[in-house]
Amino acid sequence: MRRRGGKPTGRYPSSGAAQDVQPDGDFTGRLRGLGQNAAMTDRAVLAIPANEYRRTRWRNGRGWTREVLAVPGGDAWELRLSIAELDAVADFSPFPGVEREQVLLQGNGLRLHFDDGEQVDLLPPHQRLRFDGERPVTGIPLEGPVQVFNVMWRPATVAVTVLHRPLVGGMWCFGDPATSWAVHLLSGSARIGCDGQEPAALMQGDTAWLAGTGRRRYAIEGAGEALLVRVRPAGSDDGSIPVSGEFQ
Repeated sequence: MRRRGGKPTGRYPSSGAAQDVQPDGDFTGRLRGLGQNAAMTDRAVLAIPANEYRRTRWRNGRGWTREVLAVPGGDAWELRLSIAELDAVADFSPFPGVEREQVLLQGNGLRLHFDDGEQVDLLPPHQRLRFDGERPVTGIPLEGPVQVFNVMWRPATVAVTVLHRPLVGGMWCFGDPATSWAVHLLSGSARIGCDGQEPAALMQGDTAWLAGTGRRRYAIEGAGEALLVRVRPAGSDDGSIPVSGEFQ
């Protein structure tokens, strides 16, 4: 069976490549702790430049990953954002107990061939697919190297929603103590401000973490396209998406 996936200025100082957060109570506490961790940032918006992503080999040695963010840090993460690079056919590393969503970033397409015979083509510009991280799958680049954005989380503790949005002017993104966001800029440029702080500037390929440290309204202004990743504790997702269109 084959089917296609669905379509989907200055910086803040950062603490180094690939942002990690150490455990701090329950997951909601760890989300809050990301914004409060002195080793990370004391700002509501943490900008992570693309040139600071940590590049590592896959666990099975078949490809490369640029890690963007892990909550908490280390192998015990419950949320992980990364970019996978494939220039040849490669088996994906299995992740038992993990849900994952892949979004095509660059290249002519990626064919996901599952061991049960299903095939899914992720085609330009940014088609995507959500699947069980334990499910055996092989990635087959179509006509050249590809890059895909990986969102991985443990559904026993985390609820995740991935959105693909155009940036035309600006939008609001709403957070609360149980809700954090990641913003990955697919194209263009953007500035993200909150609570009167100096806006964080993002260029294509950069990511920002909007920590769930209280009820906040984040202003995202720019031109291009973005992936928005909403993160909440498992069982707390009410189905609503607190994002509004162009602000007045």
